[in-house]
Amino acid sequence: MVETTGGGPQDGAAEVLDRPLPDGVRRKVVQIVADGFGGLTVVELPAQLRQYARFTPSRRAKFAGNAMAAALETDPLFRQRIGEKLREAEPELTGALDSGSPPPAADPLDVAAAAYVLRPPGWVKLVTAAGEEAQRADAERADEETRAELERLRAELDRAREHTRAETERLRAELDAAKKETDSLHRKLRSALADVKRGEAALRKLRGEMEAVRAEGQAQVSAAESETRRLKARFGETEAALEAARRAAREGRSVEDMRVRLLLDTVLDAAQGLRRELALPPVSVRPAETVDAVEPGRMTPKDIAARALSEDDPAVLDQLLALPQAHLVVDGYNVTKTGYPQMPLEKQRLRLLGQLAQLAAQTGAEVTCVFDGAELAAPVLLAPPRGVRVLFSKPGVTADELIRQLVRAEPPGRPVIVASTDREVADGIARAGARPVASAVLLKRLS
Repeated sequence: MVETTGGGPQDGAAEVLDRPLPDGVRRKVVQIVADGFGGLTVVELPAQLRQYARFTPSRRAKFAGNAMAAALETDPLFRQRIGEKLREAEPELTGALDSGSPPPAADPLDVAAAAYVLRPPGWVKLVTAAGEEAQRADAERADEETRAELERLRAELDRAREHTRAETERLRAELDAAKKETDSLHRKLRSALADVKRGEAALRKLRGEMEAVRAEGQAQVSAAESETRRLKARFGETEAALEAARRAAREGRSVEDMRVRLLLDTVLDAAQGLRRELALPPVSVRPAETVDAVEPGRMTPKDIAARALSEDDPAVLDQLLALPQAHLVVDGYNVTKTGYPQMPLEKQRLRLLGQLAQLAAQTGAEVTCVFDGAELAAPVLLAPPRGVRVLFSKPGVTADELIRQLVRAEPPGRPVIVASTDREVADGIARAGARPVASAVLLKRLS
């Protein structure tokens, strides 16, 4: 719709556009202003556009588009100057617009933009028609684009369907192959499970057989070890018996030799003692020996009288120990419990052995002290004193029996003195040829 003022012919400047300037036309108008902008001086520019005077046309169109469109609409002088620059740049188009017949081959947007700047009569119709034409063109272009996009989407859809179909076929084939492989794996798994079960059964059977074999082997090993220990014990017993037999044979000879030698020494010492006691003269009688006198070493009547001693006199023990090869056997605990029973056994032994060592040193006699082994709770750690033999009876053997064994071991004729108060011991050793002495006599002698 075009509005006019007055009743005269139409004036293009009086026409007013009753709708917004189409976007395509507006872009063309801004481009025309930006191109003609550079041909004007700063003074010719509106005040609001002077800051863009040094911008390039593209930068002016980008940053000052709205300001240039507003100035073109509100400032007729600026519009006139832009129009002059447009006539210089597009003389054919502007001439056709001035004549009222725009060229049909021209772009409607270019025609509308030029008409908007020059404002010839009927420019509003040209702008409106250009806008509608642009809209139609945009719609057609959009329709073409839409159709092209639709065709593209249809083609993509067809390709996607084809791809989906092919992918479906491929997946179906893979699924079939996977099903076949799964079935095969299931069959293999069942077969493997069956094999495992058979293997486990065989393993259990083998384990049972191994356990039976191991138990039988262990039983055989135990029996063999038992038999080996028994044979070793018998072998040890045989060796011990053989060694005992050999030792007995050796000791039998050595003991007999020792008994004979000891008896010989005893006879010789007794003969010498007897010669001293009787003061026998040499075989060859000399005149001087016929003189009646007391010679050194001969018994005087006083000495002979002193020989009648009581059984409780310690001098009796001294006389017995003075005999050649005398052997004193002491019943240890019988003596200690007679003399000092209140002391512990260990101290009793130590005290008695110390006193016997002094007696052996004084008399030179052989001294053997016998203790009952049944009184011991553990082996005795004892260093026998010098000159004293210390013996303990074995388990099951009393000290009395050990004393009788010692007496029987001596050769007949050797002086053996046994110190003990036990009447049974005294009677037994007296029958064996030894001389019993009471424990009190020995204690008096030791004290």
